[in-house]
Amino acid sequence: MSTNTLIKYVWLVDTIYKNKYISYDEINRKWLADDISEGLEIPRRTFHTWIHEAEEMFGLIIQCKRKGGYKYYIENADDIKEEGLRNWLLNTISVSNLIMENKQLKDRILLEYVPSGQEYLQPIMEAMKDSRLLNITYHSYWRDEDTSFDVIPLCIKLFRQRWYMVGQSHGRRIYALDRIKSITKTEKRFKMPKDWKAEEFFDGCFGIIVDNNIDKQTVKLKASTGQANYIRDLHLHESQKEVERNEKYSIFTYFLRPTFDFQQELLWNGEDIEVLEPAWLRKEMAGKIKKMWSKYMRKV
Repeated sequence: MSTNTLIKYVWLVDTIYKNKYISYDEINRKWLADDISEGLEIPRRTFHTWIHEAEEMFGLIIQCKRKGGYKYYIENADDIKEEGLRNWLLNTISVSNLIMENKQLKDRILLEYVPSGQEYLQPIMEAMKDSRLLNITYHSYWRDEDTSFDVIPLCIKLFRQRWYMVGQSHGRRIYALDRIKSITKTEKRFKMPKDWKAEEFFDGCFGIIVDNNIDKQTVKLKASTGQANYIRDLHLHESQKEVERNEKYSIFTYFLRPTFDFQQELLWNGEDIEVLEPAWLRKEMAGKIKKMWSKYMRKV
């Protein structure tokens, strides 16, 4: 399937979803107003094909309500609100469509650069689908050298504008796609480990670091009133709960593994975040802050 075809399916789903109930004629009017149409209507037969393909692709149920003018709607619309691949795909391409519709504003829409090695996504996903080993040449920051080896592609994950692959070679490791120098799908086949589940592998993790030496535990944070507003709207982690709120501060709890990347997130929030529990994490953060303070106190 071409990217252009996928964009059309997502456009259709997005249009029906946003309008809740919409007729075929109304969809066509919106379609013609969009540059993606190239001035051509959607033939009714093509329209029904798109409906069917979109249902299959995204696991949706698109119905037609005859009463009131044959209005199309998504019966299981609540599913789109759930997190996951479908939601990410719909949101990403919907935003892309929106930007394409407003080309005249291109100098006023500023996007973030994503150095994520996206060119490797397709061969990795093909290898995952075909159960084929990949041969990759990978640059390690720790050893500052390139090495080549075969790896089983177990899953991929997006975190902080970067794509990562969990691979099995000598043990299971996480590889950043932007550090891959070359990639080749081999003829060697593999069988997925029966005990492997991507969600379980990252269970309790904040980001991309998996450290089973750190148990999942309750973390309690105290946030200033101003910062609490941001945390409340954009959760630090899916387990977030606000357990106390007043005019001066809010207290949030999390149940996760407070690994290095989570600690870095806390430091990013600066003085607006304070770790209350557990005691070891509070001490760890205090040590990092003390080292930072010592560096800034040195004479240049």
